[in-house]
Amino acid sequence: MLSRTPGKADDARELGAVDLLVTTDDAQLARAASRFDLILDTISGPHDLSPLLRLLTLEGTLSVLGFPMQTPVNLMELSFGRKKLSSSGTGGTRHTTELLSFAAEHGITADIELLPSAQIRQAFDRLERGDVRYRFVLDLADLD
Repeated sequence: MLSRTPGKADDARELGAVDLLVTTDDAQLARAASRFDLILDTISGPHDLSPLLRLLTLEGTLSVLGFPMQTPVNLMELSFGRKKLSSSGTGGTRHTTELLSFAAEHGITADIELLPSAQIRQAFDRLERGDVRYRFVLDLADLD
């Protein structure tokens, strides 16, 4: 598992990861260069793709799933190693429903923190501080 902070190591292992690579540690990044065939990038904010591209093997793929951002990409980082960069679309209502049905059928869950929609300001403040353990989900049941 790749993470910006080392505090998720125990969670990573509980979820089946062999190890945790801290992406803010330059020495760890250097040792992991050309290590991964596929990286699923679920970072929920703007960030530089270059460090992740350097972790890919020959013909490896970086798939950005978390944040639909506009970002510059150093094409040389893709060219050296014939690397690929992809992203996902939102899928729309029909595909989202299919995804949720598939997850329910197969017992696939996510680690989230559920908040009432009235706490949206606190959620945004915590997101800005990086004080979120994985993902927030807003419960809209309290809306009229």
